[in-house]
Amino acid sequence: MFRAADSPWLVPFDGSFRVAGAATAPPDGTPSEDDLEARLENSVDRLRDLQRMLYAQDRIAVLLVFQAMDAGGKDSTIRHVMTGVNPAGCQVYSFKQPSREELDHDFLWRTAKRLPERGRIGIFNRSHYEEVLVVRVHPEFLEAQRLPARPDDLGELWARRCEAIAAWERHLAESGTLVLKFWLNVSREEQRRRFLKRLRRPDKHWKFSLSDVRERRFWDDYMRAYEDALNRTSRTWAPWYAIPADDKKFMRMTVADIIVDNLETCGLAYPALSDAARSELEEGRRALEAE
Repeated sequence: MFRAADSPWLVPFDGSFRVAGAATAPPDGTPSEDDLEARLENSVDRLRDLQRMLYAQDRIAVLLVFQAMDAGGKDSTIRHVMTGVNPAGCQVYSFKQPSREELDHDFLWRTAKRLPERGRIGIFNRSHYEEVLVVRVHPEFLEAQRLPARPDDLGELWARRCEAIAAWERHLAESGTLVLKFWLNVSREEQRRRFLKRLRRPDKHWKFSLSDVRERRFWDDYMRAYEDALNRTSRTWAPWYAIPADDKKFMRMTVADIIVDNLETCGLAYPALSDAARSELEEGRRALEAE
């Protein structure tokens, strides 16, 4: 079973996490922007090497889950952190409004069918956690799911779903998938600034939706949903990391460092060759040199 690498941003496993006490800005003493970029580059280089061993060893899989409020920086973090990874060994999926087919299955089905195979890194941009976040804030979405039974107290439903998620993620870990989950914790004011920036730049207009602004009315509801979900599902085999997201350079560097720290505990190595395989290599070398 995997064990979470320690970090100041690790969500504790005892249910004591509080959104109100979670930082959205970098701590005092954070390195300069140039130093942050250099550290990110170093971590990306190390991640590239680890990904090659992961792919060659073909024994475990990696699942990276990213959740955030709109404009929290999910896309840019994925792009900058994974820039050096071989695309052949990486799969990215974005989960938006569920399709009719997805609504005809249980709530974990659409993410379960996108899990990475051994040797690969899977990335979920939003995920199964939407079912205890956006659906919790907007329980009217449950109507489309046509559940056979629904408790009168919806708090019981969210607790059951979190319990199912935690059990599923434990199963994944026991089956060889390293699960790392990142909540990019952006402040309400920083989200406002980023929305305004999108409106001022024509090349960002495509990312803007009026519905994103309307969702700001439910900010406190989302924060309560995040706090509950993270407390119920942060486990040593599938940890949550609450990353300060108001400074994108710090956020990207921190995410990259955490991924590398966790991968370095997994015993990744290139496969050892048998004596017979070494003999074949030597035979091939001699044949090529003799041409």
